[in-house]
Amino acid sequence: MSQNPDRSEAERLQSLTTLGTVSYVLHLIVAVGALVPGAQISPVLLIVALVLDLVKRPDAEGSWHASHFRWRIRTVLIAAALYVLTAPLWFFFFVPGWLAWLAISVWFLYRIIRGMVNMNKGLPMEFSA
Repeated sequence: MSQNPDRSEAERLQSLTTLGTVSYVLHLIVAVGALVPGAQISPVLLIVALVLDLVKRPDAEGSWHASHFRWRIRTVLIAAALYVLTAPLWFFFFVPGWLAWLAISVWFLYRIIRGMVNMNKGLPMEFSA
């Protein structure tokens, strides 16, 4: 006896929504921690979320969730590149380094919140060309 395809798809989407929520919450904890002085949360949470997204990304292909996986992965990779590029500012000029990392952290938090809001509305993330 085969399972109803609509039910199977609904279960898959619900599973992806749950997974997306877990990933976004992990990202959110790290993003908020990055903005609170002395409260930097271990990068382990971010790595766990990134690995989770990379491993489960193929499961989302063909659904609106695929754009959220892409959004989260790109957000982490772009933020990491920006942190690395601005790291020398910390060694030469403390205040510019702090301001650069603050700006990156605010941008990271914005992207995570924007993604969570869209996912909770059942909307894909839109990308500019």
